[in-house]
Order: sequence, then C-alpha cells, then structure tokens
Amino acid sequence: MTIEKARRFAEDAHAGQTRKGAAGEPYSVHLQEVAALVAAAGGSVTAVMAAWLHDTVEDCRIAPATLADLFGPEVAAVVAELTDDKALPKPVRKRQQQLNAPRKSPEAALVKIADKLSNIRALAVSPPATWPLSRKLDYLDWACSVVAALPAGADPLRADFAAQLAASRAAVRSGAAVEG
Repeated sequence: MTIEKARRFAEDAHAGQTRKGAAGEPYSVHLQEVAALVAAAGGSVTAVMAAWLHDTVEDCRIAPATLADLFGPEVAAVVAELTDDKALPKPVRKRQQQLNAPRKSPEAALVKIADKLSNIRALAVSPPATWPLSRKLDYLDWACSVVAALPAGADPLRADFAAQLAASRAAVRSGAAVEG
C-alpha cells in the first residue's frame, strides 16, 4: 500500500472526468491538490492515500470493499467517512455533511478541509459558467459551515481555508477570477 498506488488508481478511476469550472480541468488536478494539502499539513500516509481516493466511491462507482482490498481497511474507512450517499437528494447530502462534520476522525477531518479548500479556490479561479452569483456565495457559505463544524485534525489548514474563503468571496463578488 503506497501513496503512489493510490494516486495511480484514483487517476485511472477519474480518467476523462473534468472539474465543473469554466476551465474544464482534468479532475485529477483536484485530487492532486487535496493530497498535496494533506501532506503539507502533516497528514499520515493513510490520510494522503484517502485524499487521492476520496471521491472514487461516489464519483466512479468503486466499491468500498475494493478500496479495502487494495489499500487496507484504514484507508477505506477514511474514504467511507468522506463519501456522500448519492441516492439521497443533493440538499440532504449537503445537510448531512454539516451534521456529520463534528464526528469525523482526525484523518477524515484533514481530508475534508483540504477538499473544501481546493473547491473554494477553484470557485475563485475557474467558477462554473452557469452558476449565478447567489449559488457561488451559497456554496462558499455552506463550505464554511462544514469546515467550522470539523473537529481537531483539520487545524493545520484552518488559517489557509479562512484566507482563501475571504479571497474567494471577494473574487466571486467582483466577478474576477483570482490567481490560485
């Protein structure tokens, strides 16, 4: 079980997927950013592997058992903490993220804040062209509420998140993309 194996698996699983933003970046750019943030914050090998794999179950239909077989039960458990139930309506999934945030393990909390940090940065740099201002601002508010509810474990990235949130809000309000 290595970080490199998780990276290759995630990149293969997400091949052909792109981000929602106007730039249409390959989805793997997001995964790389989340994993780099987790590693830079001192995340464990398990957390960095989970950062690479955090969207494979919900976005690529990878079975949780497959992750456990390939990467071990600890990595699979962290990914499970980060996986939304796509059978539920989007508003319910978003509310569950807020409600479940306080119960995240330290590894899942770190990956979650890195994921939200990457997402709000992307919203400032390359917002989805079809999103009106209100939806962008609502997303930033929601992401902030999820991060605020996270337990200790996400602390190394809280200051970065707060700074990026301010920059993203300013960029969204002005309609100008900012440098990532």
